[in-house]
This record gives sequence, C-alpha cells and structure tokens, in this order.
Amino acid sequence: MTAQDQVAADGVATARVVFQPSGRRGTFPLGTPLLDAARALGVYVESVCGGRGICGRCQVSVSEGRFAKEKLSSSADHLGPVTEAEARYASLRQLAADRRLSCQATILGDMVVDVPVDAQTNRQVVRKRAETVKLAPDSTIRLVAVTIDEPDMDQPLGDADRLLSVLARETGLSGLSLDAPLLARVQAILRKGNWHVTAAIWQDGGHPPLVTALWPGEKTTVYGLAVDIGSTTIAAHLCDLATGRTVTSAGTSNPQIRFGEDLMSRVSYVQMNPERLPDLVATVRAAVDALVAKLVADVGASRADVLDAVVVGNPIMHHLFLGIDPTELGGAPFALAVSGAVHQRADALGLELNPGARVYMLPCIAGHVGADAAAATLSTRPFEADAITLVVDIGTNAEIVLGNRDRLLAASSPTGPAFEGAEISCGQRAAPGAIERIRIDPVTLEPRFKVIGLDEWSDDPEFAGKKDQVGVTGICGSGIIEAVAELFLAGVITEDGLIDGTLAEKSPRIIRQGRTFAYVIAAEGIELAIGQRDIRAIQLAKAALYAGIQLLSDKLGNPEIARIRLAGAFGSYIDTKYAMILGLIPDCDLAEVASVGNAAGTGARMALVNRGERRVIERVVREIEKIETALEPRFQEHFVNAMAIPNKVDRFPRLSQVVALPVPGRALAEGGETEPDDGGRRRRRRRG
Repeated sequence: MTAQDQVAADGVATARVVFQPSGRRGTFPLGTPLLDAARALGVYVESVCGGRGICGRCQVSVSEGRFAKEKLSSSADHLGPVTEAEARYASLRQLAADRRLSCQATILGDMVVDVPVDAQTNRQVVRKRAETVKLAPDSTIRLVAVTIDEPDMDQPLGDADRLLSVLARETGLSGLSLDAPLLARVQAILRKGNWHVTAAIWQDGGHPPLVTALWPGEKTTVYGLAVDIGSTTIAAHLCDLATGRTVTSAGTSNPQIRFGEDLMSRVSYVQMNPERLPDLVATVRAAVDALVAKLVADVGASRADVLDAVVVGNPIMHHLFLGIDPTELGGAPFALAVSGAVHQRADALGLELNPGARVYMLPCIAGHVGADAAAATLSTRPFEADAITLVVDIGTNAEIVLGNRDRLLAASSPTGPAFEGAEISCGQRAAPGAIERIRIDPVTLEPRFKVIGLDEWSDDPEFAGKKDQVGVTGICGSGIIEAVAELFLAGVITEDGLIDGTLAEKSPRIIRQGRTFAYVIAAEGIELAIGQRDIRAIQLAKAALYAGIQLLSDKLGNPEIARIRLAGAFGSYIDTKYAMILGLIPDCDLAEVASVGNAAGTGARMALVNRGERRVIERVVREIEKIETALEPRFQEHFVNAMAIPNKVDRFPRLSQVVALPVPGRALAEGGETEPDDGGRRRRRRRG
C-alpha cells in the first residue's frame, strides 16, 4: 500500500513512518515535517534553532528498500524537496548526501527513518559491561625480542631469513614463516632497530606459527579485541594480551537496525533487496571499526597495537559480518554457510588493526544458535557442572542451552523485539527517560516507577524537580516485564492476560481503548499506557521462550533445573523474580537464578586471552545436541500453555514460597468484562 492509498477517517492522505533505532512508529498526514513526527512519537532529535535549518542538529537519513515486516517501501524520494534553508546549510556545512534536516524535510510517503548516533540526544544505553574474568593468559600472540647479525658479504642469507632463523632458535618453533605484508618492510624495521627487534608470533591450533608484526627495539604491550555483535547492540573490549586484563570497553547501537528491528526482518530485507546486502555488511563492520578507534584512544594506543580479535554473534550477525548472504537462515533447514570456527585476516573484514592482525570467530552451534551462545556457554560452563543448568541469552532471538557435564542441549526461540520495548505502544529501547522499574499498589492500583538517568523513584519528592532532565519518554524491556507482572500481582490482569475492565470503577488508571482496556502509567506530556495488545505481545514473546526451554527439558526427561543463568543486556537488567512471575523462565530457587551480564562478550574475551579456551568450546559445540524448535510437534502445546501467567499447567512451588501469586480467578471476555456461566453466575475457572 502506498502512502497515497492511505486515507484517514477525515479524508486526509497519510503515510507510515518508523524511526530507528528507537522503534517508534506512527501514521502522519502528508506534508508533516519529520521533526514534528519525531516529537509526536517521543523520538528525541535535537534541534536548537527552532526549526529554521540553521543548527544542523536534527539530521536524519532514510533507509531504502522494501520492509516486509512493516509492509512498506521506504525511499528518500518519499521526502519533500530540499528547502532553501536546507540547501544553504548543506553548502556551508557540507551535509552528507544521505542526510536531511528533519525540521525541513516533509513526509510525502512511507519511510523508515534512521536517527544517526551523532544526532541522538537520548540515545540507547548500551549496557554490556565487562565482567571479571580470572584466566591465565595464553593468547595466540607471543612477543619475542631478538638481535640478529648484520648482513655479511660472506653470508648471502636474506634479512628475513636470518630473522626467522634466530626466532626459531629462540622459541624452538618449527615451520615459522613471515606474514606476506611484512616482507616489504622487514629491512627498514631491522635497520631502524639497529638489528634489535621485537617480533609478534601468532600461533593458534593446528595453524603453523607466523610472524605477523615486527617493531624496531623493544615492544612489551600489545592488545586484543573481543567483540559481541548483537542484533540491537554491539559491545567491544580491549584486552592486554600479556596480562589478560580488560583495559577498556565500549558499546554502540547496531546501526543495522534501520534495515529491520529483529533478525528475520533483516533476512527478509536482504531477500527483497539483494542489492543492498553490501550495505548491511559495511554498516556493521564500520560500527565495529568505530569502536576500535574509541578503545585505542581510551588507552593512548594505536590501531597497530591490536594484533588479535575474537568476534561472536548470532548466526545472522555472524554471517553478515563475514559478508555472507544470510537468506538460507530464513527458512528450514536453516542452513549455515559455515558452522565451525573461522580464522580470517582483520583487514579482509574491514577492520583497521595491525596489518597482520587475525580475527577468530567462535563456532556456531546450529542454524539459529550462534557463536554468541557458544561464547555464553564457554563463560558459564554448564558442561563442567553436575547440576542441571539453564543458560538463556535473551534478545530478539532467545538462545537456550540446558544440561550438565553428562549431556547438553541447545535451541533457539523467536521471541521478537518486544522484550526490548519494540512492538509495545509506549515501548522504547533502554535510553534516558525510559521506565525501567515499576511497582503497582494492589489496593489503590497507583504506580510508582524509576526511569533510566535518575536515581529517584516517581514518588520521591525530588523526582518532580529532576524529571525534566531526562523526561518520562516510554518503557523499556525490563520495565515492561515488571509492569505486566505487577499488573498480574495486583489483579488488574488475569492469568490469561486480559485486563479487568470492571476495575475502571475503582481506579482512573484503567481506561477503555476501543473494545478493550488499558492501564495508564503516566499521563503528563505523552500518555504512557499498557494496553491489551502490549500484554499480548509480551505473552507471545515469553511463551516462545518458555516453550523452547520446556522442549529441551522434555528431551532430558524433565529433570529439576537447579540453576538458571540469564545472559545478554536484557537478561542482565531484568529482575529475576519478575521474570519468573511472568513465566518467562521455569520455577527454580530464586537464590539460584542469576544474571551473568554479557556472557557472550565474556566468553569472547576468554577465547581472546587464552587460546586453550578456543579448543574447549570447539569440542563442546561438537558435543552439544541441537534441537530445532520449529520441527518439534510439542512446541505448540508448550507455547499455548505458556501464554498463561505464569503458566497454564506448570506449577511454581518455589516461587510461591516467596511471592503470593494470585489464585486463578475470573475468566474475562475479550472486552475485559466478566463472563457469566449458563446459570447467570460469574464463572470461575480452575487450573487443570
């Protein structure tokens, strides 16, 4: 459907606009300035000139192509013509060819709009810190300082040959060779160092040892890079390869999000716009390379000091980073182009490191269980435990590992972007102003909440004076989990997820939305309300995850799960108690449920600083049993049961010991009214 075909009830032609990376979307009359549309949706685009096209702070770009999930075709041609003010700014400030000033550009058709990182004032918070790793350093890089003889008329052996001979004698390594790019520079380096140089020798697995870098004189410190490429965020860590210490970390939003919020949307984008595959590849590589620049600047190093890198990601991010078309992962049998570990030159992947730097990518476990899940498995080590351990990396595609030292299974479940605030009417990604914590009084039904960027809760007297610093702009993933769970505990929604509209008589927080009801969290400025569709989106996401977990448990004979480890940025910031109340994870002793931070990034750092860990995870991945949830006949049964809160059939006795769960009560019609039974009485439904 084109914008011209969309006509509002009052006869005004409209167009659909999606803003990334916030995921906010709406429909606007043709001719609406993009900046006005952004503000109407709570998308923060800076503008300090009052919309006169002078400051240039409101720059945006429009993604090109067909977006199947959004059911729209996006093009820069769907913006109005460049205005005189915009042309003047471009001539004076060199506005990039793909950028427009949102205060000047008007909406003429459907589009996906990317708000560049440098134009995001309330940008997403990338919360992938470096967890402590205790591991003896044994990286692929060994620094060896040697002095070689000067050339002699009686000894015609070349400079490089004499260098390799001395290095072989000093290290005891056989088959040592010089990396090809060094050949043109070796003579100059030897003479600059007065025949005393430091060589970096790379050795990994069965690969022959290789001199990949050379410096005149002494060189004592070199670095390695560990990167976790998520569908939403990218985290990078710089490690001292001699000590194994992580010296600095950085993160950024994954700019690929403008091509699709979730993984399958990006696969669909490539399928429908195959000529744009290089754009997705270049975009993610450029984002990683930009993080490299920040990391080395943080410690006063240079890019040439980075000699090794380990990169992990889900299978689609893995393939795109390698430059591989991911469309085969879009449908059964979900075939990977390569599943084993990959060694590659850094410069071949668009990374500006030392010219001899190598990149190692951990093996993928299965078609939708990637190198990031392998890295999380490496860092949490269920394969060394006697207790049955559940490891879940929660993102737009949840990756699940269950088992112990005797048997380990893995699967994935398509949870979608709801847990990250997308597909929620008032949802947003984690950024200043987003509600991340919420409590609802079960008697008054009044909420109190906490937003990212402020320490105070909304009922704190100081909150009113400080909230304008960040605003109250939406609700992020951890907040929506708590909100739905709190609504359940307060009796506002039933176990089936329906909002009880009769409570509108008790509280003005319950309002009617068409045939259903919603709960209003905040009404100042932008109204933030959780409606029936929002709750259903969370139910669908959590049911998909729980069903995947239950399938693996079935394969193991439904043993008692002794430990649960929640990984990923989202898993690190949700309250584990609320995750269990919602039925996101199975019943377990809450003391044994823990967030393990960016476990994938931790595993990547382990494989970076100790090459032996690479052999460990390569062996473990070969032994893991892969379960394809889409092909399992019981998945639908488990999914339907898991739609209930916390679950229709599975009991939560350990959770019930610490939380008073509501007794299964009224069955509500879709409109939120209590349904009478055949005798006119209010019907109560018992759990089977």
